[in-house]
Amino acid sequence: MTSHIRNTCAILWPCVLLFIAIASASASGSAQAHSSSNSYITVSSFNEAAVLRADINLRDIDLVFDLDQNKDGKVSWGETLAKTAELKVWLEQGIQLSTKGQKCALAQMNIKASDHADGTYLSVEWTVACLDVAEDGLSGLTLRYDLMFDQDNLHRALVKIDLPDFQSSAILSPDRPEFTLTKASGSSLKVLERYLLEGVWHIWIGIDHVLFLLSLLILAFLEPSRKSVIQWPAVQNVKTAVLDILAVVTAFTLAHSITLGLTIFKWLEPSADLIEPAIALSVVAAALNNLLGWAALRRWQLAFAFGLVHGFGFANVLVDLGLPSDQLAIALGGFNLGVELGQIAIVLVFLPLAWRLRDTLFYRWVVVVGGSLTIAVLGIIWTLQRTVLQGL
Repeated sequence: MTSHIRNTCAILWPCVLLFIAIASASASGSAQAHSSSNSYITVSSFNEAAVLRADINLRDIDLVFDLDQNKDGKVSWGETLAKTAELKVWLEQGIQLSTKGQKCALAQMNIKASDHADGTYLSVEWTVACLDVAEDGLSGLTLRYDLMFDQDNLHRALVKIDLPDFQSSAILSPDRPEFTLTKASGSSLKVLERYLLEGVWHIWIGIDHVLFLLSLLILAFLEPSRKSVIQWPAVQNVKTAVLDILAVVTAFTLAHSITLGLTIFKWLEPSADLIEPAIALSVVAAALNNLLGWAALRRWQLAFAFGLVHGFGFANVLVDLGLPSDQLAIALGGFNLGVELGQIAIVLVFLPLAWRLRDTLFYRWVVVVGGSLTIAVLGIIWTLQRTVLQGL
């Protein structure tokens, strides 16, 4: 008996820890579906001069400077301008360009507010003194970004290089804070690598995407019957569960690939104000569908229908990344492949845990019923945040 209890605990604890991790990630930041934040860095040209631009969310800057002086829960543009001198020092210390080992001087700082899909940003532009875009001054140009990483280790800087005869992009993170421009950095292989990594990263930090996928996988380990879900028998053949999971993942992949491509090639461009709430609602629908028992819709059909919606969400991320126009197909393919690899990693973690737990009351009550209800509540919160609470 004691041995049986120990074996059961050994099986249950990994799943309990997994649910704690998901709940913690979901609860952080007032249950925001994406727990990370992004800044946008662009190096471009204007009147034969190189221009460096940084767009940083005021919400993120508030973590460093406590901009909300009147404590009304909002950061006004006036409160931001009051910190202009401190912001200038902070920005020029945290964003640096250098070439041939020499730091580039940043001159003529212009500051303004700009609107992005997730709020108001501080936009700053400098003229870069050391870079002559009319000459081959690109080789060895290094961009280093150190802002916000101490406050948020999930923060990313999305870099776009848009200079005459040269386009490239990069994603900077705490473990990769530098990007050096070489002719190879704009090669097809490097573009594929960068966007593949971004695809993996996006699916992993997209808690709404992850929970939608997990909601569709939970019942793959139980045999449908006309009884309530908590009385469904466990699947006895692992092949049955794997084929069910394969159908769900394939349907989701096919669907989001369709709308991702349609959006990137500008054949369909729905507003993010519609897509983000729809993604949140898809999480609610997938979770509640698990509790309907025999009356539940086929999960691969749900995966396809709502996968079309999630594809629009993936496309918005790619647009923010700044796709290289001359290597659009490679970047799109790399990102899509990265999303698939990220999904496969999630399935490979979930499958063995669920398989070992499938015949327990814990799986039926805690994972299926409790997990589905929790995911549905989170989806409702995200829906409200993206609609009625967005302007508050």
